[in-house]
Amino acid sequence: MPNKMLVSSSFEGKGELTMNQALLNVSGLNKNFEIKKLFKKPLTLKALSDVNFTVNKNETLGIVGESGCGKSTLAKVLTQLEFPSSGNVEIDGLDFKKLNPKEFHATIQMVFQDPYQSLNPRKKAFDIIADPLRINTDKSEAEIKELVLSMMKKVGLREEFKERYPHHFSGGQRQRLGIARALMLRPKLLILDEPVSALDVSIQAQVLNLLLELQNEFSLSYLFITHDLSVVEHISDRILVMYLGRIIEYGDRNHVFQNPKHPYTKLLLESAPKIITDKSLKTTWNTSTSEAPSALSLPKGCAFAPRCEYKTAKCLETIPELQNIEGRSVACFEPLKG
Repeated sequence: MPNKMLVSSSFEGKGELTMNQALLNVSGLNKNFEIKKLFKKPLTLKALSDVNFTVNKNETLGIVGESGCGKSTLAKVLTQLEFPSSGNVEIDGLDFKKLNPKEFHATIQMVFQDPYQSLNPRKKAFDIIADPLRINTDKSEAEIKELVLSMMKKVGLREEFKERYPHHFSGGQRQRLGIARALMLRPKLLILDEPVSALDVSIQAQVLNLLLELQNEFSLSYLFITHDLSVVEHISDRILVMYLGRIIEYGDRNHVFQNPKHPYTKLLLESAPKIITDKSLKTTWNTSTSEAPSALSLPKGCAFAPRCEYKTAKCLETIPELQNIEGRSVACFEPLKG
């Protein structure tokens, strides 16, 4: 399993988690894209299908799945970079479509995957961090300067860096710059879309530990999107597993990692890079069926059925709904035993 020395435990220093207080509530969320082709009938790509989940206050919800499963589309919808086809999103009990831009940005912010592309190369570090305050508040330049320098210190950037441009920084420093910018309006929820995947492993650990410290200091909730299971196991309190736009397993981190109930979750865990000293340990999966079907031509029933060795006739005809199994939600007609 993943290397447990990567970062400190997600529970160290966080204080008591308020698991019964929902900050973000997503219900029936759908997002479709129309794919137009010349002289052909448009196709519909179902990027998100009936997505339902909550993020509690001071909690980290990890979202995992293969490329193309809908993780980044979900992040874009929740930050209003894309608009949902249908469904509801509530932030702290308020419909996020009814919030004005200032209210919305003061509640939810995003840290992007690529620290090289997400920062304006023509702006100095000070202005990049200060912009959210200048746009969304009436604070004076003196107040803004004090707040910016304070935030730079919190994220580990020295004061003299304020006059530097993004290309003067390393990848880890740029991501710290992006984190500082995201925190300037004191949001309640931070969406982290693959925030360390573009960084060296040693830098990843530093940034992850910084995120845990900031979460404790600012009482933040995180929606942590990643394909790296070693990262999500350490930083998350609960895990949401997606497959081709649908949630297929959703529950406590330890339950999901130690006793997966959906065959796809089991496949993900078996596929994670690990050191194997016993040559007799082999995956039980048939690698000839390891490729996911196209999101433009999904099978009739369960989308995972073509790859699943546990499938039944019902799986080929009907899409399974999430059901409560041993304390977590699982969308499977033949959940794994044990």
